Amino acid sequence: MANEKILTAEEETKLLQPIADHVGEIQKKIDELRKDGTAKVQDSKNRIALLKEDKNYTKEERDAEIEKTKAALQKAQEVEAKNKAEVDKLVAEAESYINEHYDKEYFQPVKAACDQMRAEAKAKYDATLAQYAKEHEENLKKIDQSHAEAKQEEKDENYVYKNKQFDAKMTYDKDMQVAKDRQHEAFAYKYHMIDLLRMSKFTFAENRAQGWENYKYTFNRKQFFLTNGLYIVIVCVFIMLGIITPIIKHTPLFTYNNILNILQQASPRMFLALGVAGLILLTGTDLSIGRIVGMGMVTCTIIMHQGKNTGGVFGHVFDFTGIPFGGRIILALLVDVCLCVLFTSLAGFFTARFKMHPFISTMANMLIIFGLNTFATKGVSFGAIEGKIPSMIIPKINGFPTIIIWAIAAIVIVWFIWNKTTFGKNLYAVGGNSEAAAVSGISVFKVTLGAFMMAGVLYAFGSWLECMRMVGSGSAAYGQGWDMDAIAACVVGGVSFTGGIGKISGVVVGVLIFTALTYSLTILGIDTNLQFVIEGIIILTAVTLDCLKYVQKK
Repeated sequence: MANEKILTAEEETKLLQPIADHVGEIQKKIDELRKDGTAKVQDSKNRIALLKEDKNYTKEERDAEIEKTKAALQKAQEVEAKNKAEVDKLVAEAESYINEHYDKEYFQPVKAACDQMRAEAKAKYDATLAQYAKEHEENLKKIDQSHAEAKQEEKDENYVYKNKQFDAKMTYDKDMQVAKDRQHEAFAYKYHMIDLLRMSKFTFAENRAQGWENYKYTFNRKQFFLTNGLYIVIVCVFIMLGIITPIIKHTPLFTYNNILNILQQASPRMFLALGVAGLILLTGTDLSIGRIVGMGMVTCTIIMHQGKNTGGVFGHVFDFTGIPFGGRIILALLVDVCLCVLFTSLAGFFTARFKMHPFISTMANMLIIFGLNTFATKGVSFGAIEGKIPSMIIPKINGFPTIIIWAIAAIVIVWFIWNKTTFGKNLYAVGGNSEAAAVSGISVFKVTLGAFMMAGVLYAFGSWLECMRMVGSGSAAYGQGWDMDAIAACVVGGVSFTGGIGKISGVVVGVLIFTALTYSLTILGIDTNLQFVIEGIIILTAVTLDCLKYVQKK
């Protein structure tokens, strides 16, 4: 019969029972050996951690309890060390038995049964659809076309037919899910036994095997394309550009030097994207990035200018030639950081204190910065900085631009802040639900202002490095459009405007995608205006997919 390979629940239990009993007996021996050793070691460590945070004790009482627990910990560690060899031997014995018997005697028969369940579910579904189609055709033939309500009857019959198809699909999906769940549980039980034996310590291969199984188990095609559809399209675009460029320009696109150029151009922009990403995480944005970059470029160029400045600020001409190069480099960075943090803090204060939307506060910031910068400098460019300075800060070593290392350092630091600090956790909490975060004791004001200040520091470093990369050329107009590029990179990288969702890796990918795309289109000679069109389409697609994911969750 077709269903002979499908195991009943009782038959499956009988297959598993000998393995579970054998490993269970070994587990009992291990637990007995761990009772006065490893188990008490863990309990003692947990108690010491709790005592350090317990405010019900006086300092003397707390210290006394900790010393007492440490004595118990030392004794337990001695027992643990004494029994370690025997425990390791029993664990190895149990694992050897599992490896020899589990897959062959239990998992493979269950998998075969699940495959048969899926085959029968598909056959049943196809038969049901065929039956419904036949009935539908017969019902349509029975309708008297001369009858006045024939069209309504046809409409009703089509509606009933669609409902039957939907019900059949729901039943089919349910049957398939039952088979999927059964196979997954059979797979997971092996690692459950190993988990108990090793106390949650898995090898790299075991972690990868579980990860792959969990990915297959939770995989959803629709969700996959919502999450990765844009990246797939962009990869296809780059593949196409890689094919077209050699044909049109007679030179390969993705050469070593071109890749280094892309990374070099992306490095200062990485700082800007990392800065605004924290604001987007709070459901905000920053429209002033480009003007802040212009201000930073002017500031750094004036201080590191080659010789005496030819232009003035509010009519005053600066001359920093008396300061050594190292002092000028540090002074430029410090002044740049102070100015950038001052203005981002201003926007952050109004956003946090008066609940002003960041779109408004940063737009006002943009106008103030650009107005002051242009008025103060009369809009002139301050020329080049000292030629030796870039080689001191971002030299090229064997052709490798070390400005990339600065960007990598920024990525690591911001990743650490987002993922390993209290501020980072609060950032996600406030972005996800500011009201709930406030109720739980998080200062929304401090987190919001802190995010803006951190953005200011990153903007300052970005403009300082850009000044090095371009060897000056500071003007108030520099950086125009960079705000859109930074925001777009974050959106494409998966930092959601709905708040509380985003990863540093996504920001990095977003920056690289936009920089590489601009570089590639420029090599092909595509008009700058058309490049804006392409970028706009990408942004629109990214935000649409983000909105669809949000609607689906709601």
